Amino acid sequence: MTKYWHPFADMRAITRGTELVLDRADGYYVYDTDGRRYLDATASLWYCNVGHGRTEIARAAFEQMQQLEAYSTFGDLTNPPVMALTDRLAQIAPVPGSVSFLTSGGSDSVDTAVKLARLYHKVKGEPQRTYILSRFRAYHGMHTAGTSVAGIQANLDGYGRLMSDTRVVGWDSHDDLFETLEELGPENVAAFVCEPVIGAGGVLAPPPGYLEKVRSICRDTGVLFISDEVITGFGRTGAWFASERWNLEPDLLTCAKGITSGYLPLGAVLVSPWIAEPWFEGGAGMWRHGYTYSGHATVAAAANANLDIMEREGLVRAAVGLEAALATGLTPLSDHPLVSEVRAGAGAMAAVQFDLDAVEDDPGLPDRIVPALRDHGILTRILFGHAIQVSPPLTLDDAGVQELAEGIRGALDAVGS
Repeated sequence: MTKYWHPFADMRAITRGTELVLDRADGYYVYDTDGRRYLDATASLWYCNVGHGRTEIARAAFEQMQQLEAYSTFGDLTNPPVMALTDRLAQIAPVPGSVSFLTSGGSDSVDTAVKLARLYHKVKGEPQRTYILSRFRAYHGMHTAGTSVAGIQANLDGYGRLMSDTRVVGWDSHDDLFETLEELGPENVAAFVCEPVIGAGGVLAPPPGYLEKVRSICRDTGVLFISDEVITGFGRTGAWFASERWNLEPDLLTCAKGITSGYLPLGAVLVSPWIAEPWFEGGAGMWRHGYTYSGHATVAAAANANLDIMEREGLVRAAVGLEAALATGLTPLSDHPLVSEVRAGAGAMAAVQFDLDAVEDDPGLPDRIVPALRDHGILTRILFGHAIQVSPPLTLDDAGVQELAEGIRGALDAVGS
């Protein structure tokens, strides 16, 4: 029996079955210990933007470890890779000149942003601003703040909201946000946290005009706008950040995943200059917050190498082409009797939605599709709402898109029969 407790897994089912053991990868393929090849349809967990097997990133980490593997950056300490990375992030951030607070991943980043939002209002003389609003179907990690603002009920079951003063609003209704602010009193609300494109909740692009309207509402009411770009950052939507694509100018931006393409764990909160000002210029004093691995030298070196690859190979531009290719290649799957729609058109992200009537008639259908997809050489998973996730490495080419579409159709045919 396995001694590894898998995340988001039914361990009883795993101990009665088998684990899929992956031991190598290259490009947009991964291989199991039996040598079977799978197209990585999800870039692992939304993060392997530059593809697998990039020795340049491994070499950068190795060379940094030989020189200075890591050292605390508390107080006035820093290191050259962190200085280079944060200067670089300031240049590509949707708000120029943003400063970066480095974390170990997306959940860290969300907790950091929520704490900072509340503290910002306190130092500005509005300590009553404590409410954090989020959207139905949203996923913001599994730390205390992320769990508390979860828009997927299953991620709350058994825990409850671990943090007080939270509220979830409709994912596609700016009116619902406005009405909730009116109910709570905007003077009591600290921030609205928003994925520009909902990821784990089913790959839901924003309705036309939605993001612009909620951003305007936040700006008019003094509510901080936190753009959660853990998934959408670093080229996934055809821009460095989705906030740039939709001109959001967020007060705070959370990111992770694509910052290193997952080669080492790293996250960040990009803090707009007007939010950083009380601490950098205004004498607010020490922010008593941080993580052991904030500013880890080796991880920062890996991030810089990853961004070098993205810039050199034009992978942000490539994501625009991949958006069109995925829409063209996957949309014909909408004619399959088990599929109600294909959602594409928001960068290198898509979802093949199961027909909910078919799932109601056969509740085991979504559970059978994942092994069927593996049998057809496709490695992916099912998202909230019974949709097949598609978020491949940004290096996926036309042949890979065709292979992906054919594999999904073959798996659907197999489970349908």
